[in-house]
Amino acid sequence: MARLSLRARLLLGLLVPVLALVSFNAWSLYRQALRAANQAYDRTLLATAKSIGELLYLSNEGGKLRLNATVPYAALEAFEADNRSRLYYRVTGFEGEVLSGYADLPRWQGRIPDRPAYAALVDFYDDHYHGDPVRMAVLLQPVASPLGQGMATIQVAETLELRRALARELLLDTLWRQALLVAVIALVVVWVVQRATAPVRRLSEDVAARDEDTLAPIHAPDAPRELQPLIRATNEVLARLGQAAAQQKRFVRDASHQLRTPLAVLRVQVQSARRGDLPPEQALREIGTTVERATLLVNQMLALAKVEQLRQQGDAPVSDWAPIVQGVALELSALIAQRGLDFELDLGDGPAPVRAHEWALRELTRNLLHNAIRHTRSLLLVRLQHLDGQAVLTIRDDGPGIPAEQRRHLFQAFAASTSAGGSGLGLAICHEIVMSLGGRIELLDRGAAERLEGLDAVVHLALADNRAP
Repeated sequence: MARLSLRARLLLGLLVPVLALVSFNAWSLYRQALRAANQAYDRTLLATAKSIGELLYLSNEGGKLRLNATVPYAALEAFEADNRSRLYYRVTGFEGEVLSGYADLPRWQGRIPDRPAYAALVDFYDDHYHGDPVRMAVLLQPVASPLGQGMATIQVAETLELRRALARELLLDTLWRQALLVAVIALVVVWVVQRATAPVRRLSEDVAARDEDTLAPIHAPDAPRELQPLIRATNEVLARLGQAAAQQKRFVRDASHQLRTPLAVLRVQVQSARRGDLPPEQALREIGTTVERATLLVNQMLALAKVEQLRQQGDAPVSDWAPIVQGVALELSALIAQRGLDFELDLGDGPAPVRAHEWALRELTRNLLHNAIRHTRSLLLVRLQHLDGQAVLTIRDDGPGIPAEQRRHLFQAFAASTSAGGSGLGLAICHEIVMSLGGRIELLDRGAAERLEGLDAVVHLALADNRAP
């Protein structure tokens, strides 16, 4: 069945039960017709036996009561339907003596039913005579006269040719009617299945005719209602594939565009070093700086691509943000110490379970903290707290801040601030991570009016126990 088409399965599923039901119905009708034919011909056998019983009489021979049976063959001709069947009879007297008929006809060994079908002492059964199957009727016929009374036994047997011929006619008549019914049902089923599966075939043809690069949604308004969930699910998969393909194209485009400049600079620096334009130590230092920037750019672009991949994986596991923030701060402690910063880490509210991958939380925290280290002057504060069912991470520096016009574009890829000197991907990665987690990120410039000038990077993520399902 797994190798059959949907149309073949429907046809088999409909026609096989119909054929089985029609076959059982034909067999049942044939059995009923044969039972009716037996009843009709059994009535004829009983009439024959009764006509023979009417010819019996009693006589007195030497003071002894004697039963006499004179049955001319003409008395049986009236009960013969045609020459395809033959009748046999035998009349047995009071003491079991054969009075008339075929003496070798098998004797009756049965008994009269408690509730006979007719108003007579009669028994019907099947037997054989001279190797031929016969239908036997046995009638116990009371015989009475002024001389006395007794019970005679009359047996009438009929061969089954006529009954079998009638049964065959009934069977053939039933079969051709049932065959016609099956043919009509099969045509109707084929027509209905063809019409029902036509939208499926058209949908298959449309999908097969699509170009391999086409990821447009499937439009099949005439498809059966049962196929609509499959079509919707397929369109969702196509949409995800389209997003993945677009993200891949965007990644390749951005990578080729952004890597072109550092590679060109690196080539010029290598050529300059070969010509001896600069001292070897200075040339190697400049080449190393260019390689480090290119490596950072590649890593950030790979991180941006991984964020999109995690977004398509669905719900993330629950992770504790607090030890991740502490671990990132420890990783960057050497850089903080090198800058001589006044650093404060506040995790006073304890564990902060959020639904996110540990990699995403670590990348988010590292990028924000690294940016703050690069731009701050002397002070750096990292605080993770619980506010209104949310985990709120605040990274505060006392740097120069960012004007409002630039802050609106800093979350876009490759949109670095004028003083940043970076690739412009760090905040874009942070923004994509926060958006994929259903949170909110904002940059708050405190300005010169505040007691402490600088920038606050604030991230809001719902705590796992309070996040809407």
